[in-house]
This record gives sequence, structure tokens and C-alpha cells, in this order.
Amino acid sequence: MTQGAAPEFPFELPYGFLDGEGRRHRAGTMRLATAFDEIAPLKDTRVAQNPGYIVVILLSRVVTRLGSLDYINPKVIEGLFASDLAYLQDMYVRLNRSGRERMLVTCPHCTGDFEVEGPEPGK
Repeated sequence: MTQGAAPEFPFELPYGFLDGEGRRHRAGTMRLATAFDEIAPLKDTRVAQNPGYIVVILLSRVVTRLGSLDYINPKVIEGLFASDLAYLQDMYVRLNRSGRERMLVTCPHCTGDFEVEGPEPGK
């Protein structure tokens, strides 16, 4: 599968990225990650110096659009507010986990417990 063929999912950041001119960019898209997206950052010297930086590299690879920005790179991801970074991290995990999440719920009528499938990725 080529990068162009990877499914993309829309998002809207809680706050948004502020560019150098003070414009806020909130709407964007994220594509599904490839195996290479997860392997490549391990060779990056910034990740070797600070393992926490891996999320910056990963997100800069899979966020395909953010507002009217021409491109997404690690500097853009570094410039996100913490709430927006957490939002994108959560979305990345939801999109790239294997299968749907199963949740244990309790019926309000009979009080029996059972599992249900969570929402589809990107929803």
C-alpha cells in the first residue's frame, strides 16, 4: 500500500496550531500509519537523545493536513499546545490499534454485564 492509498481521517483540534502570523489551524486529517512510520523514527538522533520525541516524529509523518499549512513537519508538531498534542496522540492510538476496542457495560434494566464494540476508528 502506498502512502497515497492509506485511509485518512478528519479531525479538529481542541485549540489549534498558531502559525507565525497568528492564524489558528484546527481542522486536519491523519492517515493510518505504516510499519515504516513506526520504524523510521527509531533511527532519528532526536529520538535517540530523547525517547519521548518519538511522538513528534510519528505525528509529523501521519498528519497529512492541518488548516492551510503547506506542510507538516516536526516543528509544527512541537508548536502544538499540550491539549492538541494529547488529542492527536489519542487519535493515533485509536486509528492504529488492531481491531476495535471492546468495552464492558452494564445494562440499566437487568444490571447484567456484557461487552460491546466501540466506535469505528476516526469516529
